[in-house]
Amino acid sequence: MRAGSLGLVVGCLLSSALASAAVPVPVPARPEAGAVYDALQRTVRFRQVALSPDGARVAWVESVPAKEGVPAEAMKLQVVERAHPDRPPMRVTASKDATPCAEGSLAWSPDGQRLAFLSTAGEGRARQLYVADVAGASGPPRRLTTVKGLVSAPKWSPDGRSVGVLVIEGTEDAQGPRGPAARETGVVQESHPVKRFAVVSVEDGRLRFVSPAGLFIHEYAWSPDGARVAVTASPPPGDANWWVAKVYAVETATGETSLLHAPQWQVAEPTWSPDGRQLAFVEGLMSDEGNTGGDVWTVSVPERLAAKVRPGAKAVLPARVPPARNLTEGLKASATDLFWPAPERLLFAAQAQGESALVAVSPTAGDVTVLWKGAENVQVSLARDGVASAVVRDSFTQPPEVWMGPVGAWTQVTRLNADVRVPVGDVRSVTWTSDGHQVQGWLVLPVSAPTAASGAKGAKVPMVTVVHGGPAAGITPGFSPQTLLMAARGYAVFMPNPRGSYGQGEAFVQANRRDFGQGDFRDVMSGVDAVLASAPVDPARQGITGWSYGGFMAMWAVTQTQRFQAAVAGAGIANWQSYYGTNHIDTWMLPYFGASVYDEPEVYTRSSPINAVKQVRTPTLVLHGERDVEVPASQGYEFHKALKALGVKTQLVIYADEGHGFRKPEHQKDRLLRTLDWFDANLTPAAPAPAPKVRAPAR
Repeated sequence: MRAGSLGLVVGCLLSSALASAAVPVPVPARPEAGAVYDALQRTVRFRQVALSPDGARVAWVESVPAKEGVPAEAMKLQVVERAHPDRPPMRVTASKDATPCAEGSLAWSPDGQRLAFLSTAGEGRARQLYVADVAGASGPPRRLTTVKGLVSAPKWSPDGRSVGVLVIEGTEDAQGPRGPAARETGVVQESHPVKRFAVVSVEDGRLRFVSPAGLFIHEYAWSPDGARVAVTASPPPGDANWWVAKVYAVETATGETSLLHAPQWQVAEPTWSPDGRQLAFVEGLMSDEGNTGGDVWTVSVPERLAAKVRPGAKAVLPARVPPARNLTEGLKASATDLFWPAPERLLFAAQAQGESALVAVSPTAGDVTVLWKGAENVQVSLARDGVASAVVRDSFTQPPEVWMGPVGAWTQVTRLNADVRVPVGDVRSVTWTSDGHQVQGWLVLPVSAPTAASGAKGAKVPMVTVVHGGPAAGITPGFSPQTLLMAARGYAVFMPNPRGSYGQGEAFVQANRRDFGQGDFRDVMSGVDAVLASAPVDPARQGITGWSYGGFMAMWAVTQTQRFQAAVAGAGIANWQSYYGTNHIDTWMLPYFGASVYDEPEVYTRSSPINAVKQVRTPTLVLHGERDVEVPASQGYEFHKALKALGVKTQLVIYADEGHGFRKPEHQKDRLLRTLDWFDANLTPAAPAPAPKVRAPAR
C-alpha cells in the first residue's frame, strides 16, 4: 500500500459512517487502530536535510518503506539541484546493489561538489565514512574508514582535504543513554569508552586522532582557518557527564587543548564567527543530550591560548579569555540550532511559545529580529550566505516534506506524502495563567467533536493529556503517530508545555528546579481546566499519559487527583530516591535537585509518587524497556507492585531488549496500540467497559 493509503483507510471508514448515520450530527465510526498505524508507518520520514554551502544542491535522508528483508533502520540519501528542483532526485548510496541499509549524517564539502556520509553498506554492522562526488559523476562513493568501533558526526575541514569525525574505538555496543544497556554480570567494573575527535584524509583515508585520550567529545566545530576545533567535552563516562561538559579549543595539528568557557548549566552547538575570533554556543538548563534549548552566548577567542588542559586536571579558565556574554537574556524563546554566516548576523532556530522560529541577533548590539515563526516543526540547513535555506516542514495535520528557498519564502521540493490525509478536527493553541506564569499548550480535536456551526449541544468527546518528557523539552506542532492515532480514535489530545519546558525563555525552564511534580503539575491541571472551559471535552472521561519525565508526571497525577479515569505511564520514575542510585546518568539530577540524594534526601522524597501511592484509584498501565539505563525498569516494577497490592487496576509490560527509546518496530507499534486499548477500556461512556485486549509484547 502506498504512503497515501492512510487517507484511503481512514477516509473510507469515515465516509461509510457518515452515509449510514441518522442523527443530525453524524459521529464517524472509529477506525481500526492497527490499520491506521500501518498506514501512518508508510509515511515517508526525513531524518536530515543538508544544503550545500553554495546553495546549489540540497540533500536529504528519507525513510525506506518497511517490507520483508529491509532493516528497520534503513534510510536512503537523495540529492536535487537547486536550479532543477522538478527533476527526479539522484540516489546516493554506498550499497553496490542499492540494497537498503542505514545511511545518513550528511556533510557537504566546502565547494559543494562532494558529499560525506556514514553507511553500513560494508562488511559488519558498523557505520563507516564514505565520500561521493555528486557533481563530477566520478564513480561510486569511496569508503574512507575501516574503524572497529563507532564513527559519527562527519564535518569537512575548511580546506576540503579532510573530514573530521568522532570515534569510539573498540566497541560497537555503545548505544548511548537512550539505547539498550549492555548486561552486567560478574564483578562489575567501570570501563568507560572515550569518544575522540579524529581527522580522516580524503586522499588516502588515513585516520589521525587529535583530541586527548582522556576527554570525551560531545560536539565539535572547525574554526574558519581549520587550525583548531571548538568542542564541548567532559571527563568519561560521557553518557553521564554531558551535564558537566565545558567548552574547549583543540589545536588540530598538535591536539593541545585549552579551556574557553566553564558554564553554569549545560552547553551545546559550538559555532564559530566567520573571522574565527568569537565562538557562539547555546547554554541553559537541559535534561537530555541532543535535545538543545537555552540562551545564545558568545565568548571571544584569543589568537594564542594559554593554560593548556591536561585530562583529569582541574580546568581553570586562562586569564586571557574574557567572560562569555548572553545575547538573548530574557528572550521568550529557547534557541536550538546556531548559524553564523556574517560578522553581524548570528542566526538561530528556536522554540517560541509553542511554535518554531528562525531568529537573527546582532553579536555586538544584541538586537533580535524574528525572521520567520510558524505553527509547525522545521529542520533547517542554511547556505554559506545565510539566506538560501532548505528545510523539512511538518505539522499536526501536514506530513513532512522538503522545501527550499529564502527563509520563510520556501518552495516545496518533495511531494512524497502528497496523498496522506489525516482526519483530525480543530487544532488550537491554548494559553492560560498558572501561579502568575503564562503557559501554552496544544489541543487537537477529533473530527467527531461537535463544532459551534453544527449546533450540537451536550455531545462531548473524551480527552487524553499527553505530558512531554524532559522536563526540558517542548511540544511544537509535528506529525506525531501517537497524536494522530488518538484523534482518529475519537480522543481530544491535549499537550501542555508547563514550566520547565522550552519556548518561554530560560527563567521558565528554570522554574521547576527542586519542584518536580509541584508547579509543573499545577500548570498541567489548570491547562486541563482551560480546555474544559473552551472545548467540547467530557470532564468525566479524562486520561493522562507520558514517557520518561512525562511517565513520572502520569504516575504523579494519579497520586494527587482522582480527575483522571485512566493513565498510561511509560518509562516513568516512581521513586526519585531509588532512581538516583540505579540509573546510569545521575549527573543530570544535580542541576535540577541542587544536591545529591545523599545530601538532601527530602527534596527527592517530596517529588516521589510512591510516597502517595495509597491515594491512587485510577486504572494505570505501566510500560518499560527491559534494558533502560536512563530510567531502569525497576521503577515500573515498583509502581506496578504497589498498585497491585492496593487493589488498583493495573498492568505492567516490559519490552525485551529495549532501552529508553524503542528501536524495534513491533514494540513501537505494540506500545501505541496497547495505550489506545487501555484508554478505550477505561474511558468509554457508560456501562460495562470491555476488558482491555491482552497483547503479548513481540520479541
